[in-house]
Amino acid sequence: MIPKEILKDRATKFVDVRTNTEFKAGHINGAINIPLDQFEKRHTEIEGLGQSPVVIYCRSGNRSGHAVAFLLQKGIKNVYNGGGLEDIQYHLN
Repeated sequence: MIPKEILKDRATKFVDVRTNTEFKAGHINGAINIPLDQFEKRHTEIEGLGQSPVVIYCRSGNRSGHAVAFLLQKGIKNVYNGGGLEDIQYHLN
């Protein structure tokens, strides 16, 4: 699990890799939505990527795991698989 200090850090960015429809149904406040099928082309939209902590989440942790693996393969660090939306919400409260 991600250290609580990362989740509570104001510099941490949250990225939701679920579909637009899933995102509209509920998401973390301030999160940006980059669906996994668009992630390779749009990952540069993440502000502070590689500098600020970035927590990526989805419904179960599978899609976010793919996104994190992609970034790590590109040499980008300070990225975390947040698992599912409910997991993140639980740890933020």
